[in-house]
Amino acid sequence: MKISLYKDGSVPVFPGSTGIFIEDINYGIDGGLYAELLENRNFEAKFVHGCIGNYVVKADGAYAWDAYPADAPVAVKLKDDRPLFAENPHYLRIVTERDGCGVSNRAYDGIFLKKGDVLRLSFWVRSYDYKGGAVAGVYMGSEPVFEVRCKPHADGKWHKYSYRVKAKIACEGAQFRFILNKAGAVHIDCFSLMPENAVYGIFRRDIAELLKDLHPGFVRFPGGCVVEGNTLANRYRWKLSVGQPERRRHNWNRWAVHGAGAEGDFVSPFAHYGQTLGIGWYEYFLLCEYLGAKPLPVVSLGIACQYMSEEAVAPDDPELESYIQDALDVVEFANGGRDTVWGRVRAEMGHPEPFGLEYIGLGNEQWETKESQFYARFEIFSARMREKFPEIKIIGTVGPDVDTPRHKSAWAWTLKNLQKDEKFVYASDEHFYMPPAWMYEQTDRYSDYPRIGKVYAGEFAAHVEGKFNKLTPEANVWEGALAEAAVMTGMERNADVVIMKSYAPLLARIGRTQWSPNLIWFDATRSFGSADYYVQKMYSLLTGEASYRTATDAKGVYASATASGDLTYVKVVNATDETISADVEADFDFGEMLRIVQMQGEFSDFNSMEEPEKIVPVEVAPTSARSVQLPPRSFSVLVFRK
Repeated sequence: MKISLYKDGSVPVFPGSTGIFIEDINYGIDGGLYAELLENRNFEAKFVHGCIGNYVVKADGAYAWDAYPADAPVAVKLKDDRPLFAENPHYLRIVTERDGCGVSNRAYDGIFLKKGDVLRLSFWVRSYDYKGGAVAGVYMGSEPVFEVRCKPHADGKWHKYSYRVKAKIACEGAQFRFILNKAGAVHIDCFSLMPENAVYGIFRRDIAELLKDLHPGFVRFPGGCVVEGNTLANRYRWKLSVGQPERRRHNWNRWAVHGAGAEGDFVSPFAHYGQTLGIGWYEYFLLCEYLGAKPLPVVSLGIACQYMSEEAVAPDDPELESYIQDALDVVEFANGGRDTVWGRVRAEMGHPEPFGLEYIGLGNEQWETKESQFYARFEIFSARMREKFPEIKIIGTVGPDVDTPRHKSAWAWTLKNLQKDEKFVYASDEHFYMPPAWMYEQTDRYSDYPRIGKVYAGEFAAHVEGKFNKLTPEANVWEGALAEAAVMTGMERNADVVIMKSYAPLLARIGRTQWSPNLIWFDATRSFGSADYYVQKMYSLLTGEASYRTATDAKGVYASATASGDLTYVKVVNATDETISADVEADFDFGEMLRIVQMQGEFSDFNSMEEPEKIVPVEVAPTSARSVQLPPRSFSVLVFRK
């Protein structure tokens, strides 16, 4: 077969076109990227249950904390009078009737540490008349991994205790404990146990390094459905996520009710899933700097998640002004000087220089209904943003799916507005979670798109029947990843239309997963990339600055080509069960084959904790200047140099 490249009609490739999308789903932030080891560290957990239009939220601040020893005469009570921080007012009162009793923290699935690991431990204690001491530490059974001692002040005031500690032994599934060595009563709040090797003191290092290795061009955050909330009160409010971490008001997570049905009294296994906002707006921008990626923050348009609610602020309601101002203030927070309100907040948090924000997402995946009045409200937001910050590029949305009546209506509306003003939106966000067969059928979908409407494929993944809903790493079989590689050749061939793309979801903690497949899986001990992760990495690292017209003459083979300087990158997917001999030709000189980067496997193969690199890219030595053997079920990048 032949793979033919044509220089005529080439189009530029958007710099950093392959990015990542971060949402706090699957315990990806709290319990994941946020390196904090303790669960419900400030006693603000909520128990959430219910269904559309009827969500019940109850304070359950003692969640994840248990009496220690299990049968000990320990009484715990959640209190909020004279709190340490008014924004998060709950704290725990512990009363013990005998010496050596206290509380333990479940720490998600238990604490994992290597011998010699260094951590930062802190907590607050208030005592009125307790005369004894206290011990805090991590333990494997009765053996301390580390422990510290303190003497609470019996003066009725809150006091902070901070320590730098080192693990004396390795542990897995270990328990954190706070113990009073004498019978008595104290108040406790705001615990933290943070590995010292956390990136910027915030991000779990192994996960952050996996993200950095992707070399993403941009980061879309913080959602997703989290932006909208299951109710407007539950939406992500970025202004509550900045400033001192202890003062960031805890919010229940929209995914806490995912999967809740009548058969379980509308209670999900994740009913306590919350957002501590330890990673807040500022930290997301820091993450972008660490990754060398451009930030793409997304803000609410005053519509709750349309799958879960009909709640919306009407476009003519004066209340909508606060939502518009929140969107405008994002730019001021990111780019404003110290002489601005929100620029000063950023500077006081430790970043006097602007973050250099270029993009903002207005809404997540809304669509037009009588209740949402999405078109009217978006036009208001877009006009106000362009009026105050004409340099900011707006990312819009055309709904939660593709090729449906609402999707077609959204595109017609978008194009109509673009004809009036080319800056109405910079690009429109499309989402598709579809079977592999659909991905192959759609490799040419963007060839027919109008060239005035740019696309950001902001959420996509191949969902393999019988695998995608397993909520385990097996959801990420090679069958799906290969189909994604194929549909992305179509995105690359149409780089003048599809300017940005990001897989979704990004992160999943094993055993605490609401959605699959996912790009990166992890537990308390380690993390690994799925086959899909490596497909995204190959697109991120092995893509040029110009995209050539590309054609193949074999069924089941999909290709695209880009070039930078003297290098040409030809991506080829062989989705057949046969080895195919391919010759690469072009109407220009592109040199000889320098290297081959290749992934291949059985459709059922997947990476796991046991085999984290079962299917990864490998280097294959070329045997010909312009010919190659394409293994069955393979994705290859052929690199030529002239």
